[in-house]
Amino acid sequence: MIETFIKFFTFYFVVIDPIGSSTVFLMITEKFKERDKVKIALSASITAAVVLLFFAILGKNLLSYLGISIAAFTVAGGIILFLISLEMLFDKRRVRREENINFKSENISVFPLGIPLLAGPGAITSVVITANDIGSDIAKQLSDIFAIILVMIMTFIIWYFSLRFKKYINKKALSVFSRVIGIILAGLSIQYIVNGVKHILG
Repeated sequence: MIETFIKFFTFYFVVIDPIGSSTVFLMITEKFKERDKVKIALSASITAAVVLLFFAILGKNLLSYLGISIAAFTVAGGIILFLISLEMLFDKRRVRREENINFKSENISVFPLGIPLLAGPGAITSVVITANDIGSDIAKQLSDIFAIILVMIMTFIIWYFSLRFKKYINKKALSVFSRVIGIILAGLSIQYIVNGVKHILG
């Protein structure tokens, strides 16, 4: 069970990328007071956790209701994750996030921080596919849920400490880290596509 939990945690941590998103968080909350920044970080993490847990628990039923096969969704998810990995490899993801941020949002902890910065298409797709692969195994379901919760707790902690040490944050170092994560995510995305195609072909 511990091995399964670590696997899920690592996977979600790579997809959500709380370290890479910390620079975007700092930029968006630049004009807020320190106390408010902490509240925003906490609220964004909770929002993303709720969204991801919703899709982890009910995502499969939602797809069934819409008439979307899990195989087709897996292929689509693999393509989405592959595109995200390419953005990470060429440092386009951070740039796009910074350029498309809506600073006029009335509640930035929900949008754009909670959704789609943390609980974006890649993360939602990942939790749905993972939940489907788990099936009715209660132990794995609990591991999956706890992994999502822990990643969001880690996200809050990382964002909190990014506020404390923002003077020492090196964007180049974060860029290198993001590229390494991108390589791992590229491999995972291709595996998604392969699994989905195999399922379709029977």
